[in-house]
Amino acid sequence: MERGPGKKPEWLKIRMASEASFAATRQLLNQRGIHTVCRSALCPNLQECWSRGTATFLLLGNVCTRSCRFCAVGKAATPPPPDPLEPENIAQAVESMRLKHAVLTSVNRDDLDDGGASIWVETIGALRRVTPSVTIECLIPDFNGNERSLDLVMSAAPDVLNHNIETVPSRYPAVRPQASYQASLQLIRMAKSHYGLATKSGLMVGMGETAEEVRQSLSDLVAYGCDMVTIGQYLQPSAAHLPVERYVTPEEFAAYRRDAEAAGFRHVQSGPFVRSSYHAEAFAGTTETSTNP
Repeated sequence: MERGPGKKPEWLKIRMASEASFAATRQLLNQRGIHTVCRSALCPNLQECWSRGTATFLLLGNVCTRSCRFCAVGKAATPPPPDPLEPENIAQAVESMRLKHAVLTSVNRDDLDDGGASIWVETIGALRRVTPSVTIECLIPDFNGNERSLDLVMSAAPDVLNHNIETVPSRYPAVRPQASYQASLQLIRMAKSHYGLATKSGLMVGMGETAEEVRQSLSDLVAYGCDMVTIGQYLQPSAAHLPVERYVTPEEFAAYRRDAEAAGFRHVQSGPFVRSSYHAEAFAGTTETSTNP
């Protein structure tokens, strides 16, 4: 196999939407000063999701203390302090957007003693007070393995606890140099075995991994108590980021879906544009599996 992906294939061409709800979502988020991973991480699904009136809310600002080579979010050793109004602003935005399922994520805040766990808990509390019928998915960082921080967030009992392994173990030094594959698996095990939460994870492909490594990681996730998984194509955000090794075909994504189903996941999304919070509402309270072509 030749190194490098070559020309971007047809199946990775984004279809732009122009619904009025896109502008309404953008205006609402801008008015409240709310960060989203959609915009900060240059998600290819931003246009689609905002046009559907949904977004993934980014807690603790939009500057991260980690230097993962796949991620477009801004980086600094000491980001600005957290906004104390962020939890309430997000809750009010969720109410205004009439969401049934809210997805929260955050940057890594290794500069904070609790990694930002207290803001996570405040935001979950604000959502439950303002929008009590909304289901909540938390895509959390590893909090540097701080059990107190993990306990604070998991004890808040989100409807879905999501933590991405992102890639296979052999690619960690290049992709996630400040993270640990084993620690991420242990986090998922903690969420399932200690707190009984519905668990979810995700990984990107096209980063130099082999199909066998992907299958092994899927098996690892199930063994550690992961219920749901997303598999998507890595896309290089800029020339400064890790290059794409190859573009995985829709047929291969369909094969990964079958591998994940066979491994024991109760819900799978696998496709080029799948991201960890893409169509996240489909994961809440369902056991069906699906593929995003």
